[in-house]
Parts: sequence; C-alpha cells; structure tokens
Amino acid sequence: MTDRAAIALSLAGLSKAFGGLSAVDRVNLEVAGGERRAIIGPNGAGKTTLFSLISGETEPTAGRIALFGRDVTRFSPHRRAALGLARTYQITNLFPRLTALENCLLAVQALTGAKFHLHRALHRYPAFFARAHGVLEAVGLNDKAGEAVRNLSHGEQRQLEIALALAGAPRLLLLDEPTAGLSPAESHAMTALLKKLDPAITLLVIEHDMDVAFALTDRITVLHYGKVVADGLAHEVKANALVQEIYLGTS
Repeated sequence: MTDRAAIALSLAGLSKAFGGLSAVDRVNLEVAGGERRAIIGPNGAGKTTLFSLISGETEPTAGRIALFGRDVTRFSPHRRAALGLARTYQITNLFPRLTALENCLLAVQALTGAKFHLHRALHRYPAFFARAHGVLEAVGLNDKAGEAVRNLSHGEQRQLEIALALAGAPRLLLLDEPTAGLSPAESHAMTALLKKLDPAITLLVIEHDMDVAFALTDRITVLHYGKVVADGLAHEVKANALVQEIYLGTS
C-alpha cells in the first residue's frame, strides 16, 4: 500500500504500559479505506486497550497513530471524531430514559456546530430529525423511534448504539464486541446488519465470536499478550497453528 491517502488507519510501534504490564506491545497495523478487519484474541490480549488508544481515550506510552494520513497521536477524542472516527463499547452507553430518537438527535447534534436552544422547539431542527431517522432506519429501529431506551431489548439497544455511531457519518468505525450478550438469533441479525453498512465505511471489529468475525470481515489480526501474533486473510488465520493453540485451545 503506497498511497498514504488510501490508508484509513496506521499504527506504528504502538505501545501502552500500565506499570510493568505491557497491555499493547509495539503494534504495527495498516487498515485500508473500506476494509473490514477483525481484532481477535483471548481475554487480556489488549484488544480494548488498543481501541482506547486509537480513539484517544488512552495515551500511548510509545508509537504513532495516523488517521487518513494525518498523525493524530496527540489528538483528543473529539478531534479524532471530527476526522471521521466513531466507536462503540462492550457495555451499552445510552440514555435509558430518553427515546431512541432523542438519543440519535443528541448524537447527530454532537458533531455539528449547532446547539439546541432552550426556547426553540425540537421540531425546528428538521435536518437533525432527518439524519436521526435515517440512522434509525439503517439499523432497523425506525419503528422504535418513540420508545424509551430502557424498554428496548438488549439486542435493540446494541442496534441503537450502532445508529449513534453512524450519526456522525464516520469514515472509520470501531466496534467493540457488537454481539456481546446477544442470543444466537440476535447475533445473526447483528451480523447481517453490519454487513449491509455502507462499504465506504472502514470497519475495525473486536469480536469474541469467531464465526461472526470470519463472516463479517476480510482480514483478521490476532493479539496475544499485547502483541500481533498473526495477521492475514480470514482463512489463513483460521489455519494458523499458533492461533489454534492460543485462541482456539488446540495443541
């Protein structure tokens, strides 16, 4: 990959140490624009810490992070978001007493220069409503727009999180275990939903379910004790003896 503008995400020697523990250890990674890639590995491999470094919530001990050819290593999370980065989390992070639509309206407004005014009715923001309904439609939740989040099923709440991440029209979307806690049917539905996302959006997915990871992504990167131990096409990684030993429990 020689065209730097075609690289959505580049990590060079990225490391994070907590005291004597190296949670992320000299990770080098390039993700092309529009690529679908999974980050897998056993518990404690450093996957979520890696996401926190990429999103700017955690400062690296060493190394460099570039988004779309721009060095963002010292950028705040909101500056990275303005460049087109969005993220979801393992644990749902929603406003439970607000409706699904109201959650989306806040997400849509967050990355604009506009602000809601106390004495101006919400319906006076038609562009925000159109965008909010659009992302709800994209995840199959527009019929639940008026429902309080606390009344939605766990699967629907995970769908809503995807909608919030899409609200800012991201170019790079980090999904941290999107099928966590879902039933097999819900997991299948979530996988189908993610496969329908705009192919221009670059996806980087942490996923514990190997079947979902292989079904959803083109390439797989395997972390173990903070290090990249395998990287390649899904079928190559699946056949890797070291991956089978450390991740699948075979010997």
